Amino acid sequence: MTARLLSIVVMVALSAGLAGQAPDLGRAGAEARRVNDRIRALQNEADALVGQSRTLLGDLRRLEIERQIQVERVREAEEAIAEGEAAVAQATADLARLEAQREAQLPDLQTQLVDIYKRGQAGYARLLLGSEGLRELGRATRTISALMRLNRERISQHRDTLDAVRRERERLAAAMPQLQANQAAARQAQAAATRALAARTALVAQIDVERDLNAQIAGELQVAYQRLQEQAAALGSGGSGAVTVPLTPFRGALDWPVPGRIVALFGQPSARLNDSSISNGVEIAALEGTSVRAIHPGTVSFADTFTGFGNLVIIDHGANAYSLYGYLEAVSVVRGDAVESGSEIARVGAPPVGPSVLYLEIRIDGRSVDPVEWLKPR
Repeated sequence: MTARLLSIVVMVALSAGLAGQAPDLGRAGAEARRVNDRIRALQNEADALVGQSRTLLGDLRRLEIERQIQVERVREAEEAIAEGEAAVAQATADLARLEAQREAQLPDLQTQLVDIYKRGQAGYARLLLGSEGLRELGRATRTISALMRLNRERISQHRDTLDAVRRERERLAAAMPQLQANQAAARQAQAAATRALAARTALVAQIDVERDLNAQIAGELQVAYQRLQEQAAALGSGGSGAVTVPLTPFRGALDWPVPGRIVALFGQPSARLNDSSISNGVEIAALEGTSVRAIHPGTVSFADTFTGFGNLVIIDHGANAYSLYGYLEAVSVVRGDAVESGSEIARVGAPPVGPSVLYLEIRIDGRSVDPVEWLKPR
């Protein structure tokens, strides 16, 4: 049954009620509207989660592509590193080979240099003067010139080769830090993309859980809504019977019992208990005599004095959910009373010490929860 059709059923049931039962019908109708409003709010939130999930899925694809790009960049950087290292190794090997060749040539070069030194210009002159005839003189001259040129070229070429190999080795060695920096940057980018991808994946999973939870809560509210319609119909035909609207679907949407600010937090040491115990609720600053209103419909299960909390009211909201109101002055309800959301149950009183406050505690499935997480955000 749709929310609109259910609303029509409520209106029909309410209009069919007896005049003497108008207050009960009005409360049932008001609670039905409150539940219906919460259903619509949950549906809007679920729709928003669906849209957010779609957006995140697009982000996931973009991040996956980015991660693949970074992986390729890492591969390219590693290949460049390998090529650079291979080039440096080859240059080092060439340099070692040439150095070995140079050392092997040193004795011959030294011999030739010593011979040149010993001969000097006079030695070559004697070689020339010892030639017989112009033809032999020319041959000797050419031989001496060729030997000297060959020696000079051999020495110069050897030096040039050594210098070129050294320069290449220095250039490649200088390039290695940049190659390594590129590799490190690419790996960092890949790690960042992987972390972002994991975070988005976890967020999508969280959204799916929240969406499922919203669907479950909305289902519970639909059941309660249907029962409210049945109650309205029963009241209209002279029947009776209270319907319990579950508290858990209204987490974060409950009205505050009094206006005021939180002066003592949940889970913190209680100054009123000499810091020896952890507070299971919160304290809300309020003037004495301020009206205290029920945060959710239910049945009063306790309305009496309670050591340490003055007058105390406990409301049973069904499904093992309770709200507790302490440090009260005048109490407006008694045990067994059915109360509606927003109805007055008491007035703010004074705690044992300090300024006036209202103590509020919410218990779900036997354990205390932080009331701030259940009340409407301010």
